[in-house]
Amino acid sequence: SKTLAFEVVEQLGWRAPDHLVVPVAAGSLLAKTAKAFQELVGVGLLDRASTRIHAAQAEGCAPVSTAIQHGRDQVTPVRPNSIAKSLAIGNPADGRYAARAVRASGGWGTACREGAVQEGMALLAQTEGILSEPAGGVVIAGLAELVASGRIQREETVVICITGSGLKTTELFEVRDGHRLQLAKARAADFEQALAAAEKAPAVVA
Repeated sequence: SKTLAFEVVEQLGWRAPDHLVVPVAAGSLLAKTAKAFQELVGVGLLDRASTRIHAAQAEGCAPVSTAIQHGRDQVTPVRPNSIAKSLAIGNPADGRYAARAVRASGGWGTACREGAVQEGMALLAQTEGILSEPAGGVVIAGLAELVASGRIQREETVVICITGSGLKTTELFEVRDGHRLQLAKARAADFEQALAAAEKAPAVVA
């Protein structure tokens, strides 16, 4: 998980982003990313750890974001009921460390509505060509909330973590007129056939 922060800073020309939005399940990715920024400061590759780290969860399972919003590190377990199955951990093992890292960085925790998850997936696919699983939709929805609330400004540098492929959750994708998404086999002829069919029926997230 720490490698994520190392590579982000390297690819930004050894600068830390102003904001990092991270999907949270057990909390380890966020907590270790925060630790990595501190280590970069420790070895002199960053002047200071200035990145505000934000936790992104869906409202059907948001124990870490709820703790952050209430100004505490202690996470109260919940019973998951979310479309974002990969993030649906009601009693996150590293939840308190993630909450503590977010609060220490000056970040925030979002808990998007469940309907916004698929909307985020669709937006990511339509604008960036990235087929993400629901965790990516949670991050996009969380980013929208952070911008709308003024916690993120337009001129600031923002990195978001899209952590899983939509091929894991193809049941969430449909084609207009009720036709299900069909996956092409790894052969040129099958791909061309699938592409021709897709052009006749534009894909959307239902």
